Amino acid sequence: MARIKQSVAWWCFAPEKMTPEELVRGAADMGYEAIDLVGPEYWPLVVEHGLKISAVGGHQALTDGLNRRENRVRIEGELRESIARAATWSIPNLVCFSGNRSGLSDLEGAEITAETLRACAPLAEDAGVTLVLELLNSKVDHPDYQCDHTAWGVELCKRVGSERFKLLYDIYHMQIMEGDVIRTIQDNIAYLGHFHTGGNPGRNEIDSTQELNYARIAQAIVDTDFKGYFAHEFIPKKDPMTSLRKAVDLCDV
Repeated sequence: MARIKQSVAWWCFAPEKMTPEELVRGAADMGYEAIDLVGPEYWPLVVEHGLKISAVGGHQALTDGLNRRENRVRIEGELRESIARAATWSIPNLVCFSGNRSGLSDLEGAEITAETLRACAPLAEDAGVTLVLELLNSKVDHPDYQCDHTAWGVELCKRVGSERFKLLYDIYHMQIMEGDVIRTIQDNIAYLGHFHTGGNPGRNEIDSTQELNYARIAQAIVDTDFKGYFAHEFIPKKDPMTSLRKAVDLCDV
């Protein structure tokens, strides 16, 4: 069985905690396979160090996203460009956002979101790129965000009906909203295309200071035969290099 493919989220470490060069070189030396959410100006640096780019943003914006019909033309255009760039750089995942509810019911939001995604899915299929809609918590960090429960996202996947549309299961966010992380992953792995980590509470190191058992979670994901990336998106409170090393070792299943 293959090892879990670990990645590290750029924004959590560079440039505030370390230089871009330090992050990329350190990640490569530690055995990470990819960098997540890195801007295009640094894509050559990542590739030069033998790393992949596991996911980047597909469109704008988190709060004003796919669940508004007035955004469809804009988002389709942004996704078209993002899909083309991702295919050129062999980036497997483009992160998408539902947007905030702003009074929209979950049913209507799902219908509108599915309309735009069904229009974009064939482009992603042709390019071999997966659109991953991020699950975020609306309790602490992103008030009113619509895709805040796994069941809503899974229903959307069924409505879109494409192997190139899945969910970005952010473990930190879904621990806040739902808990029962391992069972939820096991039951819905067919609809999950990418993972983010983060310690809860606080979105800091995934160590004994928080409530999740990431070694067990990583093992459960490997046991499903998941082939995608497991990206660390925690904000280090301790020495960032030490925290990166401990995270990759902890989840090295």
